[in-house]
Amino acid sequence: MKKRQLGSSNLFISEISLGGMSLSTNKNNAAAIIDMALDAGINYIDTADLYDFGANEQIIGTVLGKRRQDMIVATKVGNRWSQGVDGWHWDASPTYIKEAVHQSLKRLGTDYIDVYQLHGGTIEDDWDGIIDTFENLKKDGVIREYGISSIRPNVLKRFLPASSAKSVMMQYSALDRRPEEWLDFIASEGASVVTRGTVAKGLLTNTWKERLQRVNGYQTYTLDELTMTLTDLAKHYEDLHALGLAFNLKEPTIASTVIGASSQEQLVQTLTAYEKVNSITNFDVANTLTKAEQYADHR
Repeated sequence: MKKRQLGSSNLFISEISLGGMSLSTNKNNAAAIIDMALDAGINYIDTADLYDFGANEQIIGTVLGKRRQDMIVATKVGNRWSQGVDGWHWDASPTYIKEAVHQSLKRLGTDYIDVYQLHGGTIEDDWDGIIDTFENLKKDGVIREYGISSIRPNVLKRFLPASSAKSVMMQYSALDRRPEEWLDFIASEGASVVTRGTVAKGLLTNTWKERLQRVNGYQTYTLDELTMTLTDLAKHYEDLHALGLAFNLKEPTIASTVIGASSQEQLVQTLTAYEKVNSITNFDVANTLTKAEQYADHR
């Protein structure tokens, strides 16, 4: 498993990361997947305090145990909930971030978080306060690096130049190419992209025909457009799962692709596809067959 530098930080993370959100709330099932990931050389796991209202962090912390040093743990903050109350609301205040980080530390069973990410954000947020809070947490050794999970260009333009953020989590795939316009800017600010949605809800895997039966389109693709696009991509590249990973990893700004796994079988499929990534070097057909769209909102 190859590793890439996360921005200008001292962290080098595996090209394939494990998405914690898909993990079972059953400890044994989650442990089997996490152990397999570690054994395969995956050293980055992405979670959030919101996932299963804290249970996801707790399971990951429990499972890692003595192997904590082997995994770079990324979690997120900003979506606030209360016990016994349905739903959550956005709270990116410095007071809440300082409170939430210690809750995450407790659930993860650790005394530091490797990458702490703001779980969204609006242009109206108190960015000076947010950045100061992250910087102080880093100075105190509570977090090693920080970043943001956002697909809002105006937020990225406000946040990155004013901070020492090293990661931007964005939805990106061959079927959602909107971030491409912003990759050079992100890199120029000393950050890397960590992608979610890499396999587009399984449409960019070798089960794409089955997945097509469960959707009515994807992003701006109608079902007919999606069917035609995936059929043509499969004819040319044969292994859509390998293409999905390779398409993202061709970009030097992208440090890692976060892939969820709800079973060991799914993780094996991802690892098998990863072994074929280097054999795909020509993306001209993929670029021609897919839409090179840009973000229309929050610019």
